[in-house]
Amino acid sequence: MIVASDNHERFNETSSPTWQQQLSNAVRDPHELCKRLGLKSEWLSGAHTGHTLFETCVPEAYLSRIAYGDTSDPLLRQVLPVSDEALTPGGYVLDPLEEADHRPAKGLIHKYAGRVLLIASPNCAINCRYCFRRHFPYSDNSPSRAQWQDALDYLRSNPTIHEAILSGGDPLAANDRQLAWLVGELEKIPHLKRLRIHTRLPVVIPDRIDNALLAWLGNSRLQKVVVLHINHANEVDQAVVEACTRLKEAGATLLNQSVLLRGVNDEVGTLTALSERLFEAGILPYYLHVLDPVQGAAHFDVPDDEARALITQLREHLPGFLMPRLVREVPGEASKTPL
Repeated sequence: MIVASDNHERFNETSSPTWQQQLSNAVRDPHELCKRLGLKSEWLSGAHTGHTLFETCVPEAYLSRIAYGDTSDPLLRQVLPVSDEALTPGGYVLDPLEEADHRPAKGLIHKYAGRVLLIASPNCAINCRYCFRRHFPYSDNSPSRAQWQDALDYLRSNPTIHEAILSGGDPLAANDRQLAWLVGELEKIPHLKRLRIHTRLPVVIPDRIDNALLAWLGNSRLQKVVVLHINHANEVDQAVVEACTRLKEAGATLLNQSVLLRGVNDEVGTLTALSERLFEAGILPYYLHVLDPVQGAAHFDVPDDEARALITQLREHLPGFLMPRLVREVPGEASKTPL
C-alpha cells in the first residue's frame, strides 16, 4: 500500500504561483500521482504502463479537485494512466480523424468549409487519457514565426475562410507575446470574421486567464468564441467560474464541448448536473462527442445506442438551450455527424 496522509498536499492558492509555474510544476510522475491521491499499490503497474504510452500531466489546480482515495472519481479517471491503454482492439487507430490528409501548410488543418484550424501550441496543460491527438506529430506541426507565413498566406488567398480556430495541444499553453502576434496577423486578413479558441486551460489552470491574455483577446476586432472542454460538473470550481467571467468581460462567447466517457459522465444525472453547472458559469453546452476511436482509449467507449438513449433521457430533464448536440466526427464528412 502506498502510504499517504488524508491531509495530502493540496494546491495552495495563497502562494499565487504564475500559470507558467503551475504548468511547469504539474505532476508528471505516475507514482507521485498515485501517492498524492492515496491510491493503493495495485494501481501502480497499470499507471506506469499507460504512462509509457502517453505521459502523465496533471496540474495542481486540477489535482486539488480529485477526491482522495476514490478510484472511481470522474476527474481521476480522465487523467490516471491505466493498463487498458495498451489494448489494441480493431478500429482504434493513431489518427482517428485522418487529419494527416488535411494539412495544406505546417500547423494548419483545413477540413470544413469556411474555417481552418491552427495548431497554435504543441503543448497541453493536462494529458487527458482519451485525447484523440495523443499520437499527433506535433514536431512536424509547430511552426516558427517565419514558418507561419505559409499558413497565413493560405488564409489570405482563400476569401471563403471566415473563421480561424486556435487549437493544439492547447493554444493557451503558448505565451501571450506569441499569441498576440498570431492573432494580430489574423486580424489583418479582411475576410476573417471570427476567432475561435479551443482550450482546456481555463479549467485546469484558471490563473491562465490573466491580464496579459485579456489584453490581446479583448482588443481584437474579430468576434471571439472560446470553446471550453469540460466533461463533469466537478471540474467547475469557483476559480473556473471567475476565469470564465473574465473571458466574457473581454467579449468572448463561451461554449462547451464534452466527450461522452465510460465511468466519467455516462449517466443522465451526471450530464444534467454538467449542463446546469455550465450555465451557472456562463457557458452554453455545445457538443457532446462520442469517443473518437484513438488507440489507447477504447476503455472509455460508450456504444451509440446507449449514447442516444442517454440523450433521450436528458431531454426530459433539461430545457432545449441546455441540451448539447450528440455528434461524431467522421473523416471526410463536411461537418460533424449528428447521432
